[in-house]
Amino acid sequence: MMRPIYILIFKLMGWKVTGAFPNNLKKYIIAVAPHTSNWDFPVGVMARSILGLQRARFLGKHSLFKPPFGWFFRWLGGYPVDRSNKHDMVQQVVDIFNSHEEFILALAPEGTRKKVDKLRTGFYYIALGAKVPIIPCGFDFAIKRIVIGDALMPSGEIDKDIHQLIGFYSKIKGKNPELGILAQQ
Repeated sequence: MMRPIYILIFKLMGWKVTGAFPNNLKKYIIAVAPHTSNWDFPVGVMARSILGLQRARFLGKHSLFKPPFGWFFRWLGGYPVDRSNKHDMVQQVVDIFNSHEEFILALAPEGTRKKVDKLRTGFYYIALGAKVPIIPCGFDFAIKRIVIGDALMPSGEIDKDIHQLIGFYSKIKGKNPELGILAQQ
């Protein structure tokens, strides 16, 4: 419904998409980084529509889902998470993957817009537990590109796999590059 409008906005703003999400996969995690600005969310919502991924869901801090706008974030496909308590969130999300025939989850592996020295590992363990690939994706504000990488099936060798993801993200400049992921992991 909003797709033509989002395509027009993207064109007017000069944004393009490089790469593509796999058509043959019904379940995967889209790991979007670096997450450095509130602008990542509207860019992501527009990109989701433009790329035909309306069924992609996202995790968001539980406070976003309270009135008056909680209904809006749920309507967009959000799942609230309470980050103050772990509540075995990895297993909860693995269970969500396992209970659906099709499920795509987009999340920020840093877990915050603030400066971090390393990625959180929950997204990795969700993918490993659910036996789904991770598709790296970055919003490069420097060149106005949404960059989609190749699928990475978690091997269980987390250091090696995270190093590969960091290699992808290290070339992407977020809206606030000083808050981006360090390439030295």
